[in-house]
Amino acid sequence: MYSTNQFETFYRILRDISTSVHSSTKVMDVMDLAVMKCTEALEAKGTLLRVLNLETNQLELSAAYGFSPEYLAKGPGSSRKIITEQWKLNKPSIIEDIQNDPRIMFPREAWAEGVRMVLDVPLSIGSNIVGIIRVCFPGKKQFNMEQLDFVMSIGEQCAVALEKARLFEAQQSRYDHLVLQTEKMSALGRMAAGVAHEINNPLASILLFSSNLIKKVPPEGRLKEGLEIIIQETMRCRRIIQELLEFSRSKGPQMAPSSLNEAIKKALTILENEFRIHHIVVEKALDGRLPDVFMDIHQMEQVFVNLLINAVEAIGEEGRITVRSWFEPRAERVMVEITDTGSGILPKNLEKIFEPFFSTKPKGTGLGLAVSYGIIQNHQGTIQATSRLGQGTNFTIELPLKPKDSSADALIHEEPKL
Repeated sequence: MYSTNQFETFYRILRDISTSVHSSTKVMDVMDLAVMKCTEALEAKGTLLRVLNLETNQLELSAAYGFSPEYLAKGPGSSRKIITEQWKLNKPSIIEDIQNDPRIMFPREAWAEGVRMVLDVPLSIGSNIVGIIRVCFPGKKQFNMEQLDFVMSIGEQCAVALEKARLFEAQQSRYDHLVLQTEKMSALGRMAAGVAHEINNPLASILLFSSNLIKKVPPEGRLKEGLEIIIQETMRCRRIIQELLEFSRSKGPQMAPSSLNEAIKKALTILENEFRIHHIVVEKALDGRLPDVFMDIHQMEQVFVNLLINAVEAIGEEGRITVRSWFEPRAERVMVEITDTGSGILPKNLEKIFEPFFSTKPKGTGLGLAVSYGIIQNHQGTIQATSRLGQGTNFTIELPLKPKDSSADALIHEEPKL
């Protein structure tokens, strides 16, 4: 059983570590506190905390207390294989023969450091090994169950801290990516506006003169063929410039309560001939009870047209496009899902598809999805894509019923911004 003093010590340490886990986003603060308290409570020589590197399968030092810098500089500890065997036992492991036990990577150096016995506690989250706490002692020592339970509790708290830190880092990474994407789109939009205006006038002149010339040349011959190519390519350049200007304007949405289903139906009607020509079956599953959404219906039609055109091009000939809408009442958000049976997207390209000017199409401008991404962002929504090569692609759009922190009047009269 615990003695009164021992119980109070263990309880105070666990409370301090638990408080640190829940109050700090810095996992190193928790790790440093854990190794120091373990050493003091168990009257040890020192404590090491190593975290598993998933790429190298080595336990790398994350925190230490009571050891010389020379010993700490020796390198990673035991491999994943050894710690996995210990995790299966689900209890602390005592190493008394530090000279010959394979779990001790540097026995000579450990002996010189004054280590004569080791207590290992695995850190795990579910079925995943994340690290190990190694408490080192200057001599042989007997442990009671209370002391072992205490060390296991420390390990559990450290595992929680590691999981929390990893989740925080993942969220921070996603946030940083969104910030970078927004800044990139803003900079490219300004650049695109300047380039588009500079090129637009020369293109208009080329188109005007070539259109006049073609009326004066013989109906047959290489000269007319050449002029036709000039006109066609000039028209293509003009369409690209128009898309650049649309992208660079980034005007705010003109918001009003509107039916999302109607925007979807309008986009499907616009592309009805495309579906028929390419022998594509369109399946609709639109929620008839969908509430109106505060949005710019014309911009949302543009988003759906862009996504449906991409689906048609991915399918080529003979396939299926499924369009679904539904309402999430708890989140007060509406959802739209567009799925095709097309060629799919390479995993390495999936993260780039919303970037301006990225395209895998021979004549693509790479602006359709970038513009769609910007429109959804302006509506305070999200758009995500999943894909399996050769099996198709799925786009999911999530929109709030009404943007937060914005009144209807402010949004309706919002001025276009660059």
